[in-house]
Amino acid sequence: MATATAAPTTASTAPVVTDDRSRTIALAPALAVAAFASLGAGAIHAAAIGVHSEHRQAVIAFTIVAAIQLGWGVLALMSSNRAVPLAGAVANAAILAGWVLAKTNGIGFVDGLETVEDVQLADALAATLAAIAVVGAGLALLRRSRATATSSPVLMGIALATAMVTIPGMVAAGSHAHAGGHDGAANDSRAHHGTGPHVETEPVAAVAPKPYDPTKPIDLGGVPGVTPEQQARAENLIAITLLRLPQFADPAVAEAAGYRSIGDAATGDEHYVNTALFDDGRILNPDFPESLVYQPDGQGGKKLGAAMYMMPTGSTLADVPDIGGKLTQWHIHNNLCFTSSGRVAGLTDAQGACQAGLNKGTEAPMIHVWIIPHKCGPFAALEGVGAGQIAEGETRLCDHAHS
Repeated sequence: MATATAAPTTASTAPVVTDDRSRTIALAPALAVAAFASLGAGAIHAAAIGVHSEHRQAVIAFTIVAAIQLGWGVLALMSSNRAVPLAGAVANAAILAGWVLAKTNGIGFVDGLETVEDVQLADALAATLAAIAVVGAGLALLRRSRATATSSPVLMGIALATAMVTIPGMVAAGSHAHAGGHDGAANDSRAHHGTGPHVETEPVAAVAPKPYDPTKPIDLGGVPGVTPEQQARAENLIAITLLRLPQFADPAVAEAAGYRSIGDAATGDEHYVNTALFDDGRILNPDFPESLVYQPDGQGGKKLGAAMYMMPTGSTLADVPDIGGKLTQWHIHNNLCFTSSGRVAGLTDAQGACQAGLNKGTEAPMIHVWIIPHKCGPFAALEGVGAGQIAEGETRLCDHAHS
């Protein structure tokens, strides 16, 4: 009698195992590594969002990066589509390239990322994971390696290893140290919220508690550590600037007096400088301000916003006069590059040099005096690249009062 013979079984390399009750996705180990690495990098970037909260553009950038890396990591674990590895390799490669740019030249068009900072644990781990994601996705795309069920010990091990790297990176991202004075703010916050030794500290620079509105009586009182003499000098500088600076309200008048735009109108604050006044022996004089700041008036024109007084060429932050103590904060610009005609055209490289054809402008200290309302007080610097660099150990105006 005839007997039925079962066909021999062979191991399959294709994603299989589906029935009416369960569905298991199988994927190449290289793609699994890439997926988990992308998830880890995305988690670190997500943890870094809060610490960049003072810079809206940086928050948006980190949110987009985190969403891409997290989203692709999940997609790679759930889909066997051949386009998925390609998308992951391209996306993580672009993110990695952005990190390299930020660490070598800064990203000038993203507020908060324009200043070159040292490599720190969080961003180093995120960059490493992104690089692993690129390599893993590339291998999965180019080689058809044997698929492994997602429930296997191999993938469990990959997930655990990624978590062991990611968690320290997320913790480090939450205490990321910024260039340009943010360390002080973080240290003050720790002192007052119980992490680290409890030390009563006062910010080196402070904003008066009353909102600054130049249409109302000037009152910079209420800041601990500011003497009556310092308060009076600061208020007097504002008063004389409010009185005399409007003579330059029309940009055409300023141009006739020798002021020229440095070409930074796209930032929303356009500086006009008069180089003939840099070393004329007069400082803090609203009849002869070294620089003027204009803003769009909403009607196609420009309104005068502030004077930017500058110290003589060759001065340093150690040479600035004490006007208002903690109320008045000077800054410098040591990373801007200008054309021969005096228009800003880029930032210095990692070695502090400008590219061929450009030159560094003056690094003399400067201070703004605003004649329009400003949330960070009458002496606040700009945000982003315009904020410049403050004295070592100081906390930037507004970090405490408005963070």
